[in-house]
Amino acid sequence: MASNVRALIDMQLKGMALLPIIAAIAFAAFMMTGTAFAQEEGGGAAGATESNAFKFIAAGIAFGLAALGAGFGLGFVGAAGLAAISENPKMQSSVFIIVGMVESIAIYGIVMMFIILGQS
Repeated sequence: MASNVRALIDMQLKGMALLPIIAAIAFAAFMMTGTAFAQEEGGGAAGATESNAFKFIAAGIAFGLAALGAGFGLGFVGAAGLAAISENPKMQSSVFIIVGMVESIAIYGIVMMFIILGQS
């Protein structure tokens, strides 16, 4: 049984090792693309449009990374919490408090997203 668990953990870690590689490839592809402007440089609205575009990208990155971090954290905390509750059912309230603290990371990401989008 222990060997099956070890094999499952090894498969999960191999999948997680691919995530930074895929992210690096996507980032490199994004950085290689050039910018195209439909208007001459003194066109007035081009600067505002570009600024809004960067706001949306920044808000998406802020919320996406916060949700990703909360998801990974909740996975680890949830697994450990269920193991702790199965051994001692009195720890259920403590586990729920810790799970709530992990979920608050995603809420902070939403707040940062609204702060970024609210700037003029």
